[in-house]
Amino acid sequence: MRRFLLVLVLVSFLPVGLAMAQTAEEEEGYSREFTYGLNFNSNGGLLGGAMIKQVYHMGGKWYQFWALEGVEVKHPKEIRYQNPYTGGTYIKGKSNYLFVLRPQYGREYTFFRKAAESGVQVNGVVAAGPSIGILAPYYIQYDYTPYDVNRQPIGPSDIRTEQYDPRVHTQPDTHILGSSGVFTGLAEPHFRVGANAKAGVSFEYGRYMESVTGIEVGLLYEAFAGKLDIIPQASNNNTFLSVYLTLYYGRRR
Repeated sequence: MRRFLLVLVLVSFLPVGLAMAQTAEEEEGYSREFTYGLNFNSNGGLLGGAMIKQVYHMGGKWYQFWALEGVEVKHPKEIRYQNPYTGGTYIKGKSNYLFVLRPQYGREYTFFRKAAESGVQVNGVVAAGPSIGILAPYYIQYDYTPYDVNRQPIGPSDIRTEQYDPRVHTQPDTHILGSSGVFTGLAEPHFRVGANAKAGVSFEYGRYMESVTGIEVGLLYEAFAGKLDIIPQASNNNTFLSVYLTLYYGRRR
């Protein structure tokens, strides 16, 4: 009877032992992870940019990673206007776009691992790196055509595509017909060098251990050397603090 009870106890604890073994195996984690995703931040409007990241296991619950972010940084006073005569839209006062490339090196610490087929993994994230700022001219279509008081042209049509300059384009409300799009000015970049640092928390989901779907939220601070004239007639800072959210997807092994 005692032997039977002993065997019964051992059998009853077998699932627990298997679960502990599985947990121990999961604790080994993964050696590499590659993810890519979309970035949303308080300085970037509806969609901030995109990112890619390669993660390597260091030991225990620690991981290191290399990442590259590409985002647009907007001035807080950017407001889109519409020309009342043509319906074209433009950002009043804007003279330059600001795009930023952020190569980053960082560390992750896993607070909670997800199970093999379900659950949520929670990581703490810190990273830093250089910032490469790209100022690209903001081009508008400006109407130099002379008009009479009834808005009738009194000369030949004269519409030019130019970078916005408040000293030249003195009648923006009626003579700016619209913007020319971001690609017009990308061939004439001006570069600024800076640095960035961020801290955040990531929440990873996925049905299987090798699949990664998650979000990362946190704070990012960035500073540049030199002046950043996005809107010349407003105050332009060269330091930025933003709240960010990144949606990402990837694989690990």
